[in-house]
Amino acid sequence: MLLQVKDDSFKTEVLNSELPVLVDFWAQWCMPCRMVAPQVEAVAKEYEGKLKVCKLNVDEAPQTASVYGIMSIPTLMVFKGGQPVDKIIGAVPKEEIERVIKQYI
Repeated sequence: MLLQVKDDSFKTEVLNSELPVLVDFWAQWCMPCRMVAPQVEAVAKEYEGKLKVCKLNVDEAPQTASVYGIMSIPTLMVFKGGQPVDKIIGAVPKEEIERVIKQYI
């Protein structure tokens, strides 16, 4: 399941999550973001119950994007125990996303 998060829900949904969280920092106008979206959705379905997957639109949640130093999108960031533990920048294949997240689940 994919969850949309914003500045006001980020702490509850991501930082306070019992599960590791993959956050997709993206924007509507970003073509590489659209290219990686199907991979992120596939990971969300495949790892449901082991990993929470959230999408954060940087245009709608600039405060959170700024806190985590998001300079390029798409950025996929892994959080565990309320802390960022890894990130992937750019549109990558599903296998690369899985390689990174498997270390944390």
